[in-house]
Amino acid sequence: MSMDHELVSKTHFKAKALEFLRRVETSGESVIVTDKGQPTIEVRRYRADKRSPVERLRGSVIEFHAPTASVAEDDWEALV
Repeated sequence: MSMDHELVSKTHFKAKALEFLRRVETSGESVIVTDKGQPTIEVRRYRADKRSPVERLRGSVIEFHAPTASVAEDDWEALV
């Protein structure tokens, strides 16, 4: 988790949601909503990802063995 956040209970967030949303918009700090003391939801400012789908996926495949190997009929599993 980032250091730029505030922890708030679900009940407190519900009562002052608009205030928290405005604070996130203006400050850029996120709000972590907790349930019974455990973090459950993060409210943060939207950041558009302007990269193309290919650029976003670049480097995400760690291993890929034999990409051109043929697949035998018994290698497929069917959901029935």
